[in-house]
Amino acid sequence: MLYSFFNHFSDVLGARLFTYISFRAITAGIIALCVSIWFGNRFIDFMKRHHISETQRDEKTDPFNIAKKGVPTMGGLIVITAILLPCLLLGKLTNVYMILMLVTTLLMGLLGFADDYIKTFRKNKDGLNGWVKIAGQVTLGLIVGLTLRFCPAVSMNEVVSSHIENNVVVVEKTPEIKSTQTTIPFVKHHNFNYADLFSWTGENNKYRFGWIFFVFLTVFVVAAVSNGANLNDGMDGMCAGNSAIIGIALLILAYTSGSVVWAEYFDVMYIPGSEELVVFLASFVGALVGYLWFNGFPAQVFLGDTGSLTVGGIIGVCAMVIHKELLVPLLCGIFLMESLSVIIQTRVYKFYKSRGKHVRVWKRTPLHDHYRTSVEQVLKNDPTCTILFKGYKNLHHEQKIVLRFCIVTLILAAITILTLKIR
Repeated sequence: MLYSFFNHFSDVLGARLFTYISFRAITAGIIALCVSIWFGNRFIDFMKRHHISETQRDEKTDPFNIAKKGVPTMGGLIVITAILLPCLLLGKLTNVYMILMLVTTLLMGLLGFADDYIKTFRKNKDGLNGWVKIAGQVTLGLIVGLTLRFCPAVSMNEVVSSHIENNVVVVEKTPEIKSTQTTIPFVKHHNFNYADLFSWTGENNKYRFGWIFFVFLTVFVVAAVSNGANLNDGMDGMCAGNSAIIGIALLILAYTSGSVVWAEYFDVMYIPGSEELVVFLASFVGALVGYLWFNGFPAQVFLGDTGSLTVGGIIGVCAMVIHKELLVPLLCGIFLMESLSVIIQTRVYKFYKSRGKHVRVWKRTPLHDHYRTSVEQVLKNDPTCTILFKGYKNLHHEQKIVLRFCIVTLILAAITILTLKIR
């Protein structure tokens, strides 16, 4: 909105500031943070006045007797509002990548809100049917994948270079193409093209199959990351803190991919128009930091699926848009471990249960719950259970667990950024 206005009146003093990505991104981040705090305060008051609160949490399951029953949920609405407002004000709303991210925010927010609504207002602890959630995530993945395939505005330059000629910087680019290439971490001068996986189908067919694979990969990444973020949202400040760190790393990667200078310097593919993601991601990080004002221990509000599914969806879609999806397992390592812990625990338990034994890999899952659950708690409910990894006898307070998980994510984010140079 403001971008178009000031771009039209570019001759007005100071109007050109709104044409710079750095200015708009920093301003968007500040606005998002302020909106998150301002709106969050009023949102929490409203939820408390109407007695709309968390009903599933019980201090009896926590060894430190931390009471969380009665805390307002659906805090994701705070984050979503704080993201949308600065993007609508400062974003280039004709940019296909900005449109995709706004669609992602709204679609995943609606999906999560439906789940929270059923849990909170209909008192159904199971929430939205699991298949409906998956269908929503698949729909978003298809929208993103097919847009990247068929939208004329989506393209990339595999190589860019520049030199000075007659005191003028001349930029040379390879032709703009639609491609299923992705950046391989730690490998220099080499992008991997998914179409090469299907070379056996012939020169004409391999690109068709490559795009089909890319679309399905988009669906998988979106679903995996959004579910991973959802599982990570189990302690005060956990999901928001980890996601803010991941958002900063993605912002740096998006800025690199959208700048000719930095794309040349780091030898990565240049994606015209992707610099607009920097504005969106700055709003994303600002909204999460502002939300942490209320979600830090002891939490005054919870994200709910409205927030966790939205946050995960945004991260997954952004990674696909800038062709950095192979970095997701590293950057989102905490989300990956949370998801794997649940999958492994479930598979092992079912495998041994069919043989008349009760075996757990960890005391509880997702993984963060393992560190605040005692062996005695598990055996009290299941005396015959065998626990493979009992861990330390002393349990950790959730503040320490959250801090340590965020430190791990910070390290993983730093390594992810370093892959730009360590190649």
